[in-house]
Amino acid sequence: MARRKNNRKPSQNQNARIVKRGVKNTGKKKGNKLISLLALAFLLGIGGLVTAFAWISFLFIFNPQQVTWVNKLLPGWAQVNGNKSDRPLTLRQIKSVITKQGNIAGEQIALDSDIKKSFLLPIYKQRQNCQSDCQEIVELRVYQHANDAEFQSDSQIYYQIATQIAIAGPEESFVVAPIVNATDANPGSSISLPVTEVKRFEGASPSSGIWYYLRGERQESSYNIAYGHILYYNPQRSHLQQMQSWTSSQGQIPQWQQVTGNETKELVVNQTVGLEPQLRVYQVQSVKTFLNPVELEEIDLKPKSFSNSNYEKALKVARNGLWTPAFESLKSLRKEKKNIPAMVQAQIDLIRLHSELTKTQANTTWASPGQQVMVNLIDGRWEKALEVFRASPPQNSQEISALLKADSGKLWSRVDAALELNPNRSEIQVWGALIVAAQQGEVGAYSWLKEEFKGKEVNRSEISTLLKQLKGEVTVKPEFLGNHSSRIIGSAAKITKIDTSEWLMKEPLPDNPLGNWYLVNVSAFHNGKNWLFSPFTSVNLPKTAPEKFLRSLLGLDTDSAMQIAVWSPNGEQQTTSATVKATKLKNGKLQVLALASEPINNSTHSQALAVTTSALEWVQPSPITLTQLQEQNPQRGNQILPAIWRSLQATKQVSKGKTPSIQQIQQKIGYYPIQEIDLTGNGKPEIVLTVSAEAILSLQSKSSSPRKDKTRPRTMILSDSNAIIYTDFGKASKQTLTAIANLWQTNSPSLLIENTNNYSLKRWSQKNQRFE
Repeated sequence: MARRKNNRKPSQNQNARIVKRGVKNTGKKKGNKLISLLALAFLLGIGGLVTAFAWISFLFIFNPQQVTWVNKLLPGWAQVNGNKSDRPLTLRQIKSVITKQGNIAGEQIALDSDIKKSFLLPIYKQRQNCQSDCQEIVELRVYQHANDAEFQSDSQIYYQIATQIAIAGPEESFVVAPIVNATDANPGSSISLPVTEVKRFEGASPSSGIWYYLRGERQESSYNIAYGHILYYNPQRSHLQQMQSWTSSQGQIPQWQQVTGNETKELVVNQTVGLEPQLRVYQVQSVKTFLNPVELEEIDLKPKSFSNSNYEKALKVARNGLWTPAFESLKSLRKEKKNIPAMVQAQIDLIRLHSELTKTQANTTWASPGQQVMVNLIDGRWEKALEVFRASPPQNSQEISALLKADSGKLWSRVDAALELNPNRSEIQVWGALIVAAQQGEVGAYSWLKEEFKGKEVNRSEISTLLKQLKGEVTVKPEFLGNHSSRIIGSAAKITKIDTSEWLMKEPLPDNPLGNWYLVNVSAFHNGKNWLFSPFTSVNLPKTAPEKFLRSLLGLDTDSAMQIAVWSPNGEQQTTSATVKATKLKNGKLQVLALASEPINNSTHSQALAVTTSALEWVQPSPITLTQLQEQNPQRGNQILPAIWRSLQATKQVSKGKTPSIQQIQQKIGYYPIQEIDLTGNGKPEIVLTVSAEAILSLQSKSSSPRKDKTRPRTMILSDSNAIIYTDFGKASKQTLTAIANLWQTNSPSLLIENTNNYSLKRWSQKNQRFE
């Protein structure tokens, strides 16, 4: 037994030794793997550093501009020269080198309070076969004061390039895209359009860097388009970067404004075309990149990670242009959910911003019933738009039909979206039928109704009546006639012979041995509901009592008094009172015969203006001089003065050549008077400049022969974006702005313009972006 026991022990010890050896071998293998991994990571890190240093060395040799950012990390003695071939130069030397390269150095723009320390320098190139704005920006450079000891001088300042960027304008297709989407305009090409101006955004721009905009202009049809790029300069890394291209059919530069209520303002680009609002809004977002810490991100209408059925429906409605209904629907989100994601809130604010525009348009009284219908449709006011259409005179049916026919799909998208939400609403059904009828005819409208509303209730009788009215077949009863005051505008000329057989008279004409009769050619009148403008081809006289009808239409039974006025070359006005005694309408030409209390001494033989007392309300804000504008608003003054000078050059009032400096222009025309008036209805005043003939003559060279004729003052109007939207400067101009006035029941002022044979009224057209 003892022998067996002794035999087992050695066997057990041997097995134990085998186990211990196995454990030792496993630990050794794990340690070897760890060492291998560490070695591999070390080798990869060394390889990455070698590759990075090799790449930096390559750039340093062949393109040192790309590695100037390392200067922020290096001591002064180890600074990288931004341009291997260029040593620091004085400003004069820099401009000389640029000229030798065939380019033109622009005016330097300060990066901080001291322009001697650093500045932005635009480089221009002369465009070939060009007649205006012939210098385009091809490069932007940032220069900084050279810190090298060898370039420290008491007499001269040396500069070194900190960064530079090549500039090419946005493509033509991008610039005209908003107009193409709203009209049938040519889609444009891939050719880059020139940018001719670089400016720093004034005011509280977001982030610690500096924002600039590049700008160019293009005339496309009736639109004065402004376009360009947004640039950001990071002073911490001396880095200039192009952030975003922009285009505005309104001719407006982008604006920083509070949209979402955050501390940081948003960048708003106005791409509105006509009555269709379109705003692009960009937020400044922080990014973790070494050279550029920010980026611009557009607020879009794509659904975000936010589970809410009303939210998704409202986004779809907004994408189809019904901004106000979408915003009203989104108001409930604040009550339903307290924590709304920031991205969703930004979308709500974008919709609100558009809704404010469409509401403002719809609440404005428009001279044209067609425009009144359109602004109500755009805001989703279907019933109100129908009320305006029903009450419109027959002559306006053609205008409304033309507007519906010209729809590029925007109105139809609104109708389609509204019907999807509420297919049984009769007003939307009616507008759907009217749009189809305007574009495809009455048969197409009935086919659409049959297909779209199978088994659903449709008021076909009302739709049939309105389709006939759209074609001008239904005569709307003018219930508004006969009880309104007379509001007539026209031009008057004294006459001595009257053929009474041609005139419609309430009673025989009185004898007037003094001959104080004036023939008034009517340019516009108010019929108690709307303003009508010459020619009056839509006004048809009844066979029975035509004189009573016409007097009632013109409001002469209530008020037949008129004022007749003429202006002398020096601006003095002479007036006389008159009474309308007879009327005449033939081939769309409307005339009235007025008896004046006394004649006017019209020695200049200029057109006399004839208006009834309630027709116009003169707009006469207190004028200031251009110098005063410069003192009150230097930023606006710096933009307005060169724009006026270029216009004077374009109309040959002053000789062509390089535009003088701001100070030089101010010395020459600083005393010119201007008025600030909002003529376009966008809430921002335009500049109205009126200059006498003598003042213009003083700008011309002494060799120019003096004018013998006495010329009336000339007027130029510049928009809030400094585009010229009206001018009667130039020898070829056959019109003169006489006054600015508010027409009765209209909100935006009108231009009263004297033409060769008559007076005309022109108001700003949001659709066509011009006075018409």
